[in-house]
Amino acid sequence: MNEMLSQPLPGPLAEQAAAARARLGERCAEDVRGDWERAWADYPHPWHLDHMLACSPFVAEQLRRDLAPMVALLNSGELLRGLDEGELRDQLETALAAAGAELLPVLRRFRARHMLRILWRDFCRLAPTLETTRDTSLLAEACIQGALEHCRRDLERRFGTPRGRRSGEPQELLVLAMGKLGARELNVSSDIDLMFAYPEAGDTDGESRQISNEQFFTKLGQGVINALDQVTAEGFVFRVDMRLRPYGDSGALVHNFSALEDYYQEQGRDWERYALIKARAVTGGAARAAELAQMLRPFIYRKYVDFGVIDSLRGMKQMITAEVRRRGLDNDVKLGHGGIREVEFIAQCFQLIRGGRDLGLQQRELLPVLAECAALGCLPEQAARELREAYLFLRDSEHAIQGYRDQQSQALPGESLQQAAMARVMGCADWPAYLERLREHRERVAGHFRNLIAEPGEVQEPADSDLVLWGEDLGADSLAALGYRDPEGSLAPLVELRDSRRVLALQTQGRERLEEFMPQLILACAEAADPDTALARVLPLVVAVTRRSAYLALLLENPAALDELVTLCAASPWIAQQMADHPVLLDELLDRASLYTAPDKGLLQDELRQQVARLAVDDLEAQMDVLRYFKASHTLRVAASEMVGRLPLMKVSDKLTWLAEVILEQVLAVAWHDLTVKYGEPARPGGGYGFAVFGYGKLGGIELSYSSDLDLVFVYDAEARGSTDGKRSIENSVFYTRLGQRMIHILETRMALGNLYEVDMRLRPSGNSGMLVASTSGFASYQRESAWTWEHQALVRARLVAGDPAVGEQVYAVRQEMLCRERDTAELAREVVAMRRRMREHLLGAEVAANGEFHLKHGEGGIVDIEFMVQYAVLAWSHRVPDLVQWSDNIRILETLGSNGLFEQRESEALIQAYLAYRSAAHQLALQQQPDVVPAEEYREHRAAVSAKWEQLFASYGSDA
Repeated sequence: MNEMLSQPLPGPLAEQAAAARARLGERCAEDVRGDWERAWADYPHPWHLDHMLACSPFVAEQLRRDLAPMVALLNSGELLRGLDEGELRDQLETALAAAGAELLPVLRRFRARHMLRILWRDFCRLAPTLETTRDTSLLAEACIQGALEHCRRDLERRFGTPRGRRSGEPQELLVLAMGKLGARELNVSSDIDLMFAYPEAGDTDGESRQISNEQFFTKLGQGVINALDQVTAEGFVFRVDMRLRPYGDSGALVHNFSALEDYYQEQGRDWERYALIKARAVTGGAARAAELAQMLRPFIYRKYVDFGVIDSLRGMKQMITAEVRRRGLDNDVKLGHGGIREVEFIAQCFQLIRGGRDLGLQQRELLPVLAECAALGCLPEQAARELREAYLFLRDSEHAIQGYRDQQSQALPGESLQQAAMARVMGCADWPAYLERLREHRERVAGHFRNLIAEPGEVQEPADSDLVLWGEDLGADSLAALGYRDPEGSLAPLVELRDSRRVLALQTQGRERLEEFMPQLILACAEAADPDTALARVLPLVVAVTRRSAYLALLLENPAALDELVTLCAASPWIAQQMADHPVLLDELLDRASLYTAPDKGLLQDELRQQVARLAVDDLEAQMDVLRYFKASHTLRVAASEMVGRLPLMKVSDKLTWLAEVILEQVLAVAWHDLTVKYGEPARPGGGYGFAVFGYGKLGGIELSYSSDLDLVFVYDAEARGSTDGKRSIENSVFYTRLGQRMIHILETRMALGNLYEVDMRLRPSGNSGMLVASTSGFASYQRESAWTWEHQALVRARLVAGDPAVGEQVYAVRQEMLCRERDTAELAREVVAMRRRMREHLLGAEVAANGEFHLKHGEGGIVDIEFMVQYAVLAWSHRVPDLVQWSDNIRILETLGSNGLFEQRESEALIQAYLAYRSAAHQLALQQQPDVVPAEEYREHRAAVSAKWEQLFASYGSDA
């Protein structure tokens, strides 16, 4: 609440109010003045009248001409409350339906009444800023809709209904609100930017006369514009600006969807992307509006982080600055330095650059976009807060200027009486106090605007400026001078790229970016320990993005990101392959802090939850796309952290395992929603899914690596013959089978970013011949009665990774029972040894040992030997030491074996050290894209320790270790 309102008016304003009060209703009949006095007597804030008469000559003039609209507002209580979205539309429909109603007078009186209401509530601070902009926007929408409907009925009586040539369906005009109206942020004296579109070409179906759909909708558009924009004795409704349509004033007034799509695909420019960010259909059916929005979205928002638009945005920024200087706009709260336009530009820059990837930026309203920028780290929290506060202050200032005489202006007043009025509306003691507050806000905005899209830094020059690093004269001597060890070898792929058809076919912008980028890449690789290797590993990425030069722009705009790219690719061909396959990951290089920080599970859950919260729950493709980027980006972070030594082996596996678990949780949620929409929910005990996902193998053992597949088992708890509660009811068993199938589909389907994971279901009861999803009772009976020893070995590593904890507890109870069953240890040992021998014969080629090499996983004394010994120990001794079944990972089981005296402590420690050494080496080899094979002597001591323990356990049972 503005405390100034209850204070006495200063002298000049008091005189203006008194003069206006004396003229109230001077053109009104006596009975109207009587109605006014009675209605006003019940108004709870009597001082508001003098405040409005002094601060808005426009309102004073409206009340002089006619008190009836004010009486209606007082009697309805509309001055003291906001209106719901449909109320304005309903009121206008009623007015237009009255006998003898004429479109143009009705619209103008309707606008006058509601502008009186909106200004009153705004100037008296009965409405917050965003209600004022929203109500003004809703008023415009109602007038557009009313005018369109009236004109459409008139045209259809003359020409019939427009129909699609292909579909034969009736066609409708979609009015696209652009700019502030599209975001429902209209100011109180704004023009409205519109575009007209219709779905399909065709003709009308009139009996006596037919015209083309284009002609029909052109006439309709002209009718709407005339109804709103024409100045009559009662004024106008809204000034209409159509210049944002394709080809501007020289283009057709209306376009069908196909023509719009062709235009934006072939000729659309970056400023048009900027203009379309806030576009919203305010007429037409929801399905048609969604179709048009879906068609425009790829043009507005690129799928990747679009640094290619930066040059255009930088040009727009320079034009803004130059215009302020040229036109002397420093006193303009919208266009001047630190004004509304600069706040809008900051937000929309981030929308164009990052909106394709960060879906939360695909919003029309400015303040939510600023909040999203802060959440994403695009803007510091303080900057976003300062911009928000400044924006609201500037919008209030804009309304105070425009509401004074209902004029479209954002210039600060020069006349002292209006200055005093504006200071009072803004809650300031006087004009200098207002100017000081304005200065503070504008300085903050201007500072943030200056820091946005800074001019690119100076291009790095080689030590010898005569070196030629791209083009026809590129030679090996230049590479040699930079320290390349094999200049001829490195030159060959550069020349191949330079002369390739894809480069020769580039358009001007792409060719210029490549010519600017390649010298910087060659220089950056020269700083690597092995320049030739670094260049060879980065070049496939360059080839992949040659025709998508926005990625090159990203690296040119961010030299530090180019350095990180070279460093990581030089260190790991696996990372280089990921970057070449998925260039969208280049965005991860922009923030070094996050690149080398792999979050824990809680943060992963929070981040994924935020990302999918912005998606439609039924948009399966979008969900799958976000999941794939989420996995790829976080896997890159883990690999980068491991390469620079920030993550030890155990942490690497933890991070990769947590990542898989978080993804599985979301995949289950998406699959569940998809199926329950179709079939309803299955009858089941409890309120959970009634479905559990168990990880086996590396996932269950918390030992995932970069390319691990997922060994999964699905278990459900519900009556098999029960059914779902939807209209298309199916049996529970069918529902849960389809749930498992849908999860596998989401995980394995190949998209632009590949698949999520390969899934291996062979460890489920009865393997590939068994049901995809087991009931809890079926799982239990299989484990008790039919499972082989190797299946109980696999059960050692079984762990709940997603789904219903209650179902998980039932499976864990079966696991405990099976693992703690007392067994014939001699028979168990023979089966374990036999299984190990078969595995080695099947999976380990004889040439490995013959070549004096050691296979880290399958070789004698390797990873699998340790895993088999651990599994044997759990199956053999858990009936005596139940603590052994508490864990699913080998390290903690080995620690338990040592602490309980089942293995000697030194033996447990030796096996743990060997296991960690092997797995660490396997991780490093994976990042180098090398097989799990090392020289036999390299891990001689670890192998000896493992083989010794194997012999001790199994020598009597045919051990071949």
